[in-house]
Amino acid sequence: MHALRFRRAAIAVTAAAVLPLALSACGGDNSKKDNAASSSESAAPSDAQSSSSGDASMTDKPFGAACASVPKDGAGSFDGMAKDPVATAASNNPALSTLVTAVKKAGLVDTLNNAQNITVFAPTNDAFAKIPKADLDKVLNDKAALTKILTYHVVGQKLTPQQLGNGSFDTLEKSKLTTSGSGTSYKVNDSANVVCGNVPTANATVYIIDTVLMPK
Repeated sequence: MHALRFRRAAIAVTAAAVLPLALSACGGDNSKKDNAASSSESAAPSDAQSSSSGDASMTDKPFGAACASVPKDGAGSFDGMAKDPVATAASNNPALSTLVTAVKKAGLVDTLNNAQNITVFAPTNDAFAKIPKADLDKVLNDKAALTKILTYHVVGQKLTPQQLGNGSFDTLEKSKLTTSGSGTSYKVNDSANVVCGNVPTANATVYIIDTVLMPK
C-alpha cells in the first residue's frame, strides 16, 4: 500500500512538472510565430513605403546622364536656373546656346519668360547639330517657321516625370506631342530622348532632349 501510494505521488509530481514545460514549449513556438508574423507584417509596409519614397525621390529632382554637365554653382546651376524664368535660365546653360539663339531670333524671350506653369522640351546644341547646316540656317532666318518649331516644344502645363509615362499633350504650336517611358528613361515623339529631365526654373519645368522636335 505504501509502495502504491508512493508510485501515484511520483506520477502526480512528474505530471505536474512536465505539464508546465509542455505548455511553455507550445507557448514559445506560438510566441515565436506571432513575433515573426508581427515582424513580417510591420516590415512589409516599411518596405513598401521605402520603395514608394525611393521612386518618388528618383524623380523629384533633375535626372539623366546629361545632368552631370550642368554647372555645380552659379546662374547656370540647377539652383541658379530655379531662380530665373525659363528663357533667362536657358541662356545661362552652355549646352542650350543654340536654342537660346533661336528663341531670340523668333522673338520669344518675353513670351517664354512671362508664361506661367509651362513645360519646355529644350534641345541641346548637339540636337540642333543633327540638322544639316544649310537647313538649320534657313530655319533660323525664317521667323514664322522658327516660331512654329519652337512653340511646338512648349506645353502649357507643368509636367511631372510620372505624367510623361504615356502622355499626349497640346503644345503652344496647337498640335500634340507624345511622351513615353518610366523611371528616368523617357522619349518624346518616339524620337527624342530626355537626357536631363525635371529641371526647375522660376516659371517652367525643363526636359532637355537630344533631338529637335518637328511639328507635323
